[in-house]
Amino acid sequence: MEKSYLSSVLKQFEYYKNLGDKTIEQLKIEELKKEFVKDSNSISIIVKHIAGNMLSRWTNFLTEDGEKEWRKRDLEFVDTLETKTAIVNYWDKGWCCLFKAIKPLTNEDLDKIIYIRNQGHTVTEAINRQMMHYAYHIGQIVYLGKLIKGENWQSLSIPKGQSQNYNTLKFSNNKTQRHFTEDL
Repeated sequence: MEKSYLSSVLKQFEYYKNLGDKTIEQLKIEELKKEFVKDSNSISIIVKHIAGNMLSRWTNFLTEDGEKEWRKRDLEFVDTLETKTAIVNYWDKGWCCLFKAIKPLTNEDLDKIIYIRNQGHTVTEAINRQMMHYAYHIGQIVYLGKLIKGENWQSLSIPKGQSQNYNTLKFSNNKTQRHFTEDL
């Protein structure tokens, strides 16, 4: 179970990164910085928050508290990323930090205790906590991207009205055990 957990975690994180990547690719800088109402978060701000969180949580993951003293969380919600390249680079920096921390983990690491704001978590609990946090925000990114692009949105999942075709294709294949992201 532990081996499948770690490989599944990596695939899930790669999937969520991919959703963000494909959304960001579809948008211009003005669209990435669009705020729908006062004090709402643009995609640029959400990216800045996710990456800031990743850098704090995954730097020296097993040996230091996940909330670093150098993190300035409130500043993550100030839009300072001025170009699409800056947004993508910061996004990638956060993900690089995450993957660098998770890829070397072993089954023996899963029950180790790490801390986030002095609250103890097993490594498994910490991974699950962060994965759900990122999924929540990446869902926001995708939804905002879809609202911004409207009818020009390129679907990242099964397009409306295409479920039957998708299911027919899937059920025409033999049963196999594989991660759902391997078909994307």
